[in-house]
Amino acid sequence: MNADALQVFADWRVLTARPSPAEAAQAPHALYGHVPWTASYSVGDWLRAVAPLLTDGPRPIIVGGTGLYFRALTEGLADIPATPPEIRAEAQARLGQIGLPTLAAELDDATRAGLDTANPMRVLRAWEVARHTGRSIRDWQSETPPPLLPLTSCSAFVLDAERDWLADRIARRFDMMLADGALNEARAVLPRWDPTLNAAQAIGAPELIAHLRGELTIDGAREHAIVASRQYAKRQRTWFRARMRDWTWLDPRVL
Repeated sequence: MNADALQVFADWRVLTARPSPAEAAQAPHALYGHVPWTASYSVGDWLRAVAPLLTDGPRPIIVGGTGLYFRALTEGLADIPATPPEIRAEAQARLGQIGLPTLAAELDDATRAGLDTANPMRVLRAWEVARHTGRSIRDWQSETPPPLLPLTSCSAFVLDAERDWLADRIARRFDMMLADGALNEARAVLPRWDPTLNAAQAIGAPELIAHLRGELTIDGAREHAIVASRQYAKRQRTWFRARMRDWTWLDPRVL
């Protein structure tokens, strides 16, 4: 079962490293590639999709790198009202006007203290909640209900990859994506490209779109995408260490 926020989108198979058709045929897979290109998809949407899969059928194996999904699954998720489209549009417009650091600075201190302020989706979400409800996202989270799958009811593992080992694999993986058709995926969405969409946040997508528009060479797009992947991996590692200390940590090099 997928717990990656970008592997849910139908238009990205290669670029998000979704299981190949051959891999998917080896066992039932769920929540991969089921969300349309233009759709907004939140952690709440994912949690609602996961809930019936926890009780129907065999015990699932849930894999992915979106820490917020796992946190919501094992710690619970606050019932925050959905953001109206006009508030989302206002947030996107303000981000474009003032930039990410200034938008993050408009949040209250408690919200900023627990937020990945380098992640535009997280900052936008916190800003939208405050703007729409008049309460901070931290206030809503203080009323979180019990989790669907507490840690006491599952086996929870974090793969703790050594930095240089992971950096090399990131570069090799992006080269494999290019060889497997990632550029063709980007070409297919180019006429519909909208950088504000959830799906457009896939690492490598903006870079390949820039190449197709003549703004970067393919080598430049590759280098930018690899750097962005490594920066994301660094933020991800920091998040896991702060939020998943009670999980079992494994070294993937010896698995």
